[in-house]
Amino acid sequence: MKKINFKALIAATAIPAAGLGLFIAPASAADYNAKAASSAMVAPTYSPITAAEVEAAQVAWGNALVAIATEYDTNGHAAAKKLAGEIIDSAYGYNMGPVLFKPTLANGEQTFRTTRDGALSYFVGGDADFAQDGGFALKGWRSFEIDNAGILIKGNSATSMGHVTVIDADGNRTTVDKTWGYVRGPDGALRIVLHHSSLPYAS
Repeated sequence: MKKINFKALIAATAIPAAGLGLFIAPASAADYNAKAASSAMVAPTYSPITAAEVEAAQVAWGNALVAIATEYDTNGHAAAKKLAGEIIDSAYGYNMGPVLFKPTLANGEQTFRTTRDGALSYFVGGDADFAQDGGFALKGWRSFEIDNAGILIKGNSATSMGHVTVIDADGNRTTVDKTWGYVRGPDGALRIVLHHSSLPYAS
């Protein structure tokens, strides 16, 4: 299985602060009309997302999950939490706005997480505001498999759906139904803006 250097990914996909304005500074109607009348206004353009980019982002996510689990087993919770935060900032679009994040093991009012804190807690736990979280990324994961049912691409956005299987150090396998939604950020890198995960139905 192809491995991706997640630390290189983090370094390569840091978003310049100035670039965030393209996504998080909504304009009023008056602002829009004024800018539309100005010949200086140039709309940003992006190359369409490709299936290969989506697949690479999926592999990077799997490698990152394994890296967090390994960091926890080797260096403890604080180190794993720091790494998880860096990965979330690199892979997810919380710095562009809310992310629609529905983790596998969540219920009640905490089923849906639209904030970075909610995602970080799910992966590594330790947040009193999300007391039910035990830290999904801390369960000894050592490898993963991704089986896409399909990838839908529409210009600057893409959605994938399929199975993700994670395998722990003892060889135990857990398979979840996974949907990811991506957009291309102002730096050209993909960001996850939709993450839905659930256990397969069992009758």
